[in-house]
Amino acid sequence: MTAPAITVFGVPIEGEFAKGDKVADRLFAACEDAGLKLQDDDVVVVTHKIVSKSEGRVARMPAGDWEARDALIAREGATFLRRNGSIAITKTIHGFVCASAGIDASNVEPGTVTLLPLDPDRSARSIRSRLKRLGQVDVAVIICDTFGRAWRNGQTNVAIGVAGMLPTVNYRDTTDSFGTLLKVTNIAVADELAGTAEMVMGKADGVPVAVVRGAPIRRGRGSAAELVRPAHEDLFL
Repeated sequence: MTAPAITVFGVPIEGEFAKGDKVADRLFAACEDAGLKLQDDDVVVVTHKIVSKSEGRVARMPAGDWEARDALIAREGATFLRRNGSIAITKTIHGFVCASAGIDASNVEPGTVTLLPLDPDRSARSIRSRLKRLGQVDVAVIICDTFGRAWRNGQTNVAIGVAGMLPTVNYRDTTDSFGTLLKVTNIAVADELAGTAEMVMGKADGVPVAVVRGAPIRRGRGSAAELVRPAHEDLFL
């Protein structure tokens, strides 16, 4: 039996992104420059930062101005869930629970912040469709962001947009190797791949894209919305 293996390639892209830039075109060109030919069933993981910039999702916000941040959070339509000093935990219009509605001051011009894409799933579908035309290749696409987690220190990349794959693998009503019926196991594969990609992307290395090859994904019209737990199932909010 051959042990499964995956390979992860970081894709550097030189220069900043601005409103109107074509993410898929620049991504495809960067892969070509790096000698990386996209293949069917590759998973292309894209940081939301370049997507947000290309979609004009950038706003002015002076550093440390918490009132301006709260006003921007409210403008984004997010709901405040918890506060602890300057920390604001919110629920975005997408259903994501994260700090400050995903407003991010890193890797942008001082005095500005990026906002989450309005519809990350749609953005992922657009990138996937364009890559298919450019390279005659059928890949899956994940748009990722870095979130904290309840009861766990540190942050990790998670999927906020998904296209071309199912975001979870549901093992409920199957049996394990001892024949025990699995009742709740539903693996967040898209989040696992986003976290894996972060290992080669870094936070300030100019590598906003990663290509994961060999991952045992299940193809389909998936959506990151499927990763959001319905309110009636949430025991903590």
